[in-house]
Formats: sequence, C-alpha cells, structure tokens
Amino acid sequence: MSPSDAHAPVRVLAVCTGNICRSPAVERLLALGLGAAYPGGQGGGLAPAVVVASAGTGALVGSPIAPPMAALLREHGAVTDGFVARRLTPAMVAEADLVLALTRRHRAAAVELVPSAVRRAFTLREFARLVTAVDPAQLPGADSTTADRLAALVPAAAAARGFPAGDDDVVDPYGGSAALYRRSFDQLAPAVRAIVAAARR
Repeated sequence: MSPSDAHAPVRVLAVCTGNICRSPAVERLLALGLGAAYPGGQGGGLAPAVVVASAGTGALVGSPIAPPMAALLREHGAVTDGFVARRLTPAMVAEADLVLALTRRHRAAAVELVPSAVRRAFTLREFARLVTAVDPAQLPGADSTTADRLAALVPAAAAARGFPAGDDDVVDPYGGSAALYRRSFDQLAPAVRAIVAAARR
C-alpha cells in the first residue's frame, strides 16, 4: 500500500483450490481476529481498515463453506453465513496487499497470474512463521492501528524470507473424513492466530 493509499483498507486474499474449505476458513478466522470486513459481511465497520477475502484456483463457484469446515469455524466463534465461493482472478491478486496461499502450489498460481505479487504472496504458514520472528521495533509504534502493523509486516516478512519449509502446505480436507477436516483446521488456525497476534501487538 503506497502513501497515497493511506486511507485505503489493507486487503488480504486467501487462496486454495475449491474455495470452500481452507481459504474460507482463513478468511473468516482472520476477519474475526482482526475485526476485518469480508465479502457479504460488515465486520470492521462501514469503512474497514482491513478487508479479508478468499478465492480458489479451481473454485466450486457459488458454493457455501463445506459443512464440516463451517462447523469447525462456528465452534471457534467465526461467522459462516453469506459465503459464496469465487474463482481466483488476476484482478483479485493485483488488488491484494497480502496473498496467503494454503499451499506452495497455490502461491505459485497466484504469482503466475500477477508476477509483481511475488513479494506479497506467501503460504499461510510461511507468513505466520516469518511475522512471529519480526522485531516489533520494525513495526509502527503503539499509536498505530492493526491495519498499519499488518501492512508493515508484509515487507518485513518478504525481507526475512528464505527457502520454504517442508511443512508449509495445509492439507486439503475436501471429501475427507471429519478427522481430516480437523487436521486441516488444526494446521491453519494456529497460523492465523500468529498473524493476528503479530498485527495486534
């Protein structure tokens, strides 16, 4: 986000395959943790400082969140109503200040659509790992907003990025058992919490 866009919201885009399991979970958990707006919701107020959305590389367009994932989200206090799956487009990637992919393949797909997004596109777990290690002195001060700190975390994480770790991908639960959905949720939820904590500290 450039200085001229100082009053524009920080836009976060979560990306998976079908956009009915993993990426909507990230969308709704991040919105809950950051007090952000999301498509179809008014979180964050009428002029939200952070907007979180999601899309899929092979989206089941128009579908709601998969029921097993929706149940897990509600269990953790997230709103699941009003969700509609969307297919990832170049415009979505171009508009995002931060792209959070659920696997390295999803990150590569987003960057292929918009090569200039390479330094603001991460896997979810990679970004969580990197921001946890960011020195708070690199971030805006105590009088700054969550949006200010989230925006500052993106270049800080990009500067600290090395080779990706082998466990950066979040397992795809689609069509699987309740236990597989729980495993997927338990991989992505701690990463979301780490990002929220970094942006709010």
